[in-house]
Amino acid sequence: MIKVENMTPLLQIFNMQRSLAFYRDTLGFQVVGDSGNADDSSWVWLRLGSCDLMLNDQYEPGHVPDELPLERTKWHKDTCLYFGADPDAAYEYLKSKGLAPEPPFDTAYGMRQLYLTDPDGYNLCFQRSSANG
Repeated sequence: MIKVENMTPLLQIFNMQRSLAFYRDTLGFQVVGDSGNADDSSWVWLRLGSCDLMLNDQYEPGHVPDELPLERTKWHKDTCLYFGADPDAAYEYLKSKGLAPEPPFDTAYGMRQLYLTDPDGYNLCFQRSSANG
């Protein structure tokens, strides 16, 4: 058996500054490492609690198109699930940051969930058991 201690998603993103504004400045992730150019880095490693996330800029600095190409996001069905988060508290927090997510809801399989889409169209779901509610 292969021993695994952790798994970290690596998302290909359109614009690092915009993604950092979302993940770091809005959601509260901390920068653990980057490719050496701070907000102009092409790769960044982020952490929130015990969850890690890596972002990799699809374009080199100075070569980013003005608009996000539709072909990059039209098939995004990827979802990062964040377990243990209080969806209702997250909803109020996100509203206080100027975002307008749909309210949390209970699923038929016993989870309370809050969905949010990042600037690149990736889905985020903050969830916990409805029994914790």
